[in-house]
Amino acid sequence: MSDCLFCKIIRGEIPSFKVYEDEKTLAFLDISPVNPGHTLVIPKNHSKNIFDISEEDWVSVGKAVRTLASAVEKAVGADGININMNNRPDAGQLVDHTHVHLIPRKKGDGLKLWPQKPYPEGEAESIVEKIRLEI
Repeated sequence: MSDCLFCKIIRGEIPSFKVYEDEKTLAFLDISPVNPGHTLVIPKNHSKNIFDISEEDWVSVGKAVRTLASAVEKAVGADGININMNNRPDAGQLVDHTHVHLIPRKKGDGLKLWPQKPYPEGEAESIVEKIRLEI
């Protein structure tokens, strides 16, 4: 897509701090990082999100994420790493191009995970059945 921010980065029209590149993927530092080393991994073929990406491109992104997770963690001396993907605006996706976040974590960095709560009685079974019907 000609107006996609990440496609422009792929084409070199917008500068980035490239971390990794292969035939199908590109990884670069997030310009507004949660922590230093926060890296985005994207497919070079445009797709909007997990619902739109081809299986072949998703496999390539997954391989790059696996390789880079260890490299980023070691490079910045992190104690762990979050791998996150936001799909669609209501889930926090800001750029309409498939991307996976690698967020290095350090003990006491202040980043909190989302709140969790148990299922009410009987709801888990109902949700399982609804998901299975969609597969």
